[in-house]
Amino acid sequence: MKLLSWNVNGLRACLKKGFLETCAQADADVICLQETKLQPEQVDFTLPGYHMYFNSADKKGYSGTAIFTREEPLSVTYDFGGDLHRHEGRVITAEYPDFYLVCCYTPNAQDGLKRIDYRMQWEDDFRAYLLELDAVKPVVLCGDLNVAHEEIDLKNPGPNRGNAGFSDEERGKMTELLSAGFVDTFRTLHPGVTGAYSWWSYRFRARDNNAGWRIDYFIVSRRLMGRVAAAGIRSDVYGSDHCPVTLELK
Repeated sequence: MKLLSWNVNGLRACLKKGFLETCAQADADVICLQETKLQPEQVDFTLPGYHMYFNSADKKGYSGTAIFTREEPLSVTYDFGGDLHRHEGRVITAEYPDFYLVCCYTPNAQDGLKRIDYRMQWEDDFRAYLLELDAVKPVVLCGDLNVAHEEIDLKNPGPNRGNAGFSDEERGKMTELLSAGFVDTFRTLHPGVTGAYSWWSYRFRARDNNAGWRIDYFIVSRRLMGRVAAAGIRSDVYGSDHCPVTLELK
């Protein structure tokens, strides 16, 4: 089973930059998107053979997630927890016979860590949600999780220490998640690989210079790791300030 996850930074814009061609070339069984920035009625395209599910933010043109899947899930749910986390379209959960797939667009802590308190609440509540799912069947979590976990996961860790996405608080919450029984598939399979990034600023020719961050992940329940055949980063794919990340399950 081939899965692909991609923060498209606006699906309508990405459709004009080769999105459908990328999907055709990837030939993935499941395509998960983050930051779609639309309501479903605002876009008109088809992906033959895929069931399509959208979760949109209350605020138009903001956030949003989607799952396109060849196999129809047993169930699909949107968001999680209480009302606090149900307005920005950040989570879709698709249930398959032997695992849950969770597509997530984690809130950004913002400049000056202005939203760090909400981010910390999100992290605790979302981890609890994943553990609830994991008690039933294994979990595959994918998406833009808005954190570079370790120094190896971004080009310039020193100057960025304490900034949104590389604060001690956010990195600590990722450590807590992994310690709760989950595995970062890419880093587990490629422990020493440097220069492997999934997001680059549009400024300062960051992508040309590969001055990036690895903030897009496939994370799985530890007991599912034996089924992981490959985990990759498609840095050759353009169309967004992020590139897709991939997972293959046996």
